[in-house]
Amino acid sequence: MALSATFSAPSSPCLNLSAKFRRSCFSHTINFRRPLKIRASTTLDYSNVSVNDKPAPLKTNTWQWKFKDNNISVYYEEHVKDDAEPSQNILIMPTISDVSTVEEWRSVAGDIVQRDGKVNWRATIVDWPGLGYSDRPKIDYNADVLENFLAEFINAPNSPIQQPENDLVIFGGGHAASIVLRAAKKGLVKPKAVAAVAPTWAGPLPIVFGRDSSMETRYGLLRGTLKAPAVGWMMYNILVSNEKAIESQYKSHVYANPNNVTPGIVESRYALTKQKGARYLPAAFLTGELDPVTSREEFLELFASLEGKTPILVVSTKGSPKRSKAEMEALRGAKGVSKFVEVPGALLPQEEYPAIVAEELHQFLLECFNSQA
Repeated sequence: MALSATFSAPSSPCLNLSAKFRRSCFSHTINFRRPLKIRASTTLDYSNVSVNDKPAPLKTNTWQWKFKDNNISVYYEEHVKDDAEPSQNILIMPTISDVSTVEEWRSVAGDIVQRDGKVNWRATIVDWPGLGYSDRPKIDYNADVLENFLAEFINAPNSPIQQPENDLVIFGGGHAASIVLRAAKKGLVKPKAVAAVAPTWAGPLPIVFGRDSSMETRYGLLRGTLKAPAVGWMMYNILVSNEKAIESQYKSHVYANPNNVTPGIVESRYALTKQKGARYLPAAFLTGELDPVTSREEFLELFASLEGKTPILVVSTKGSPKRSKAEMEALRGAKGVSKFVEVPGALLPQEEYPAIVAEELHQFLLECFNSQA
C-alpha cells in the first residue's frame, strides 16, 4: 500500500512530482498421487461461517537471516492446536505493501489450526525482512532478495518450518503469492500446494504509469529520494506515514467495506511506519522493484509452469481495484490454476473477511487430501 504521485513528462529525464498526491493501487505429510484439477469456480455457503471463537495458542520468535553483511532478525509466529502433535505445516506470507504485517493473517491461521479432522495443522506466519516486525536494514530490496529470503527460510537447516522434503503448503497474499510461485518455478522451493490470495504482480506506480524507459528513470529517482537521509523521511511522511493517508487508502481500495476499517487497524499500521528503516522496502515496492514479473504473460506463466506439479488455488476478490481485478480475472481458467474462487473483499480479504477466506482455504486443503485416494 502506498500513495502514488501525479507524474508529468518533462523534456528532461528528471522526476517531476506535483504537490497533489492521490490514492494508489496498494498494491504478499500430503502425498499427492494425482494432480488436483478443479477447473470450475465453486461457491461455498457463507451464511453460517464465523471465526473460531477459541483462538489457537500463539508462539512468537525470531530467525536470523544472513544476507551479505547483514544479520537480519526476522519475526515469525506459530499457531498450533493445544495438546496436538502437528502433522502438516502451512507457511503464510503476508501481502507485500508499505504496512505489511503478520497481523493480517492471524485470524485465518488461528481458525484453520483449530479445526477438527484427520490432520492437525501448524501455521507459521513470517514477516518479510524490511517489513512488519522484522528488521529493516538499508539494503537494495528487489524481488530477487525476497525470493532468496523465502528459499533460505524454508530450506535452511535451522528453519523454523522443520518439514520433511516437499511437505509444505504455502499461502501468500498479493505480491507474496507471485514470489512464491516464481521461486517454485525455479525449483528453489517445492511446496505441496499453494494458495494465492488476491494475487498481484505490479507495484503501485508501474501498474498505473507503465514501465517504459522514461518512467523507469523517474521511478529510480523517486526511489533514491525516498531512501535519502532527510528529504526521504519528509517525503515518506507525506506519502505513507500519516494516519489520514493510511485510513484513506484502507477505506478506498484495501478494504471493500470502509466501515470495516477500525481506528485500531489504522493505529497499528501507522506504528509500523515509524519503525527504524521503515521507508527502505516501501520505496522499492512503490516503484516496482519488488515486482516478480513485468507483464501479464509472465504472470500467467508462473502458474502454467506448475501445471500438473503443484495444486494452486486462486482466491480472487469482488471489490479489488480495477487494474488489480483484471489481473486476477486473467487467472480464471488459466493453465496451472487448479481452483479459482471469488470472495468478498478487496486487497486484504484475509483480514477483512477472515472466516470466509479460512473456509475456502480449508476446503482447498481437504480437496488436496481427498486427491490422495
